Amino acid sequence: MTVPRSLLFVPGGRADMVAKAPRSAPDAIAVDLEDAVAADDKDTARPTAVGAVRDLPVDAALVLVRVNPPGTPWHDDDVEAVSGTRAGVVLPKYEDPEQLRDLRARLGDRPVVVGLETARGVARARDLLAGSDVTAAYFGAEDFIASVGGRRTPSSREVLYARSEVLLAARLAGVGALDQTVVNVRDAELFRADAAEGRDLGYDGKICIHPAQVTLAHEVFTPSDEEIAHARDVVAAGRAGVGVVNGEMVDDVHLRMAAAVLARAGAEV
Repeated sequence: MTVPRSLLFVPGGRADMVAKAPRSAPDAIAVDLEDAVAADDKDTARPTAVGAVRDLPVDAALVLVRVNPPGTPWHDDDVEAVSGTRAGVVLPKYEDPEQLRDLRARLGDRPVVVGLETARGVARARDLLAGSDVTAAYFGAEDFIASVGGRRTPSSREVLYARSEVLLAARLAGVGALDQTVVNVRDAELFRADAAEGRDLGYDGKICIHPAQVTLAHEVFTPSDEEIAHARDVVAAGRAGVGVVNGEMVDDVHLRMAAAVLARAGAEV
């Protein structure tokens, strides 16, 4: 399954917002029963979310439901409710392999995205993802920094280690990697810059919390025409035994990077 460039979160208690989510053309939609729903509203939001998911067109983007974390009073009921839909699952605050095994036992092989967003989850990221059958893992910067007692800054330097560790763990496990949230939904340039940093690290896509962020995520995580053309030139040079393209040396690592660009773009060599 292709890793989404954008995972748009919408409140599970707002059927109207769930219905509108496909309009921004995200690669994936996450109907959120966790952070977007207050504790007192969890039980009423659940049937609303399930009904809204069932009403989405069958050709809509990949649809998932973010359940509440294992160990909370709502987790089991959330999973049971999702089992009656076609949706995949977002499992937040993933910290123990048993949590994923339990989810698989109850829901089978539907798509699962796991959140590595606590100190324990990030510290165990490689073990948690090794051998797992998840579509992707996301790094949750806000929850992570809260769990270690830090402070969020626009530069994100305070989460660079954790952000990199989640990416590395995902790559070692062969699963997709989705980058952190930008909570300032009105600052397009901040989102672009943050997404570009995530792309430079190696992330496949980004969490979006507003429809306007979807277009920006696709802009950053889709190779440009120039990148595709350069990648093709590198591949062609490699086949011809040419050692330099546009003044830059071409060797095996550059060929692999070029092939990755073309694969991401779905382009022919």
